[in-house]
Amino acid sequence: MAIISGKNLCKDYIAGETKVEALKTLNFELEAGDFAAFVGPSGSGKTTLLSLIGCLDKPTGGLLEVCGEDVGKLDRKAGARFRGEHIGFVFQDFNLIPVMTVYENIEYPLIIVNPLPENERRKRIMALLEEVGMTDQAHKYPDQLSGGQKQRVAVARALVTRPKIVLADEPTANLDHKTAYLILELMKKMRAETGTTFIFSTHDQKIIGEAERIFTLEDGELTGTSRTGGNANA
Repeated sequence: MAIISGKNLCKDYIAGETKVEALKTLNFELEAGDFAAFVGPSGSGKTTLLSLIGCLDKPTGGLLEVCGEDVGKLDRKAGARFRGEHIGFVFQDFNLIPVMTVYENIEYPLIIVNPLPENERRKRIMALLEEVGMTDQAHKYPDQLSGGQKQRVAVARALVTRPKIVLADEPTANLDHKTAYLILELMKKMRAETGTTFIFSTHDQKIIGEAERIFTLEDGELTGTSRTGGNANA
């Protein structure tokens, strides 16, 4: 059964008196545990699509089901709750809270979304810090970290609520070649251990080469799909 399904999915924006068709009748499915990428040039609709899947925006038309829920019918409050329960995010500019430590940044979703007793939060956070190799950086602030370290923290924060889906919007754009591959290897390792579905929006050939499924977007239209051997089980 598909974990994400789009049927005749559309998204329009109004800019002045002009209607911009950001997404045009997309039809696609993603399965649980996929390591998939939506690829295409800037303006092709990749980020718009991730915003819809992540309940940050609503479709103009068609059907979008995520984890069996018609997310287009969710109001803002229900969408936020659904997002918190099922979806983690990794962004290209990290989006860490500068006045919080590494530990606190990872802890934050657990406090906001799914409050747990402090001892349970600590066990979960420390286990993830160990997974991403950041245990000794737990009390540092974001401005004391390298780009690769910040992205490791962002990955841990995305996974701390144990989401079914992680949406990663250009997660390697601000990283050097070596660090980008390290982050991708970390994501693959976490996927293998947790079964989390990873979905990327990217034009980075490093991610495209690692993805198992590739969906190509151009001018808001899905122009191609492929299932590759990838290296995502390596």
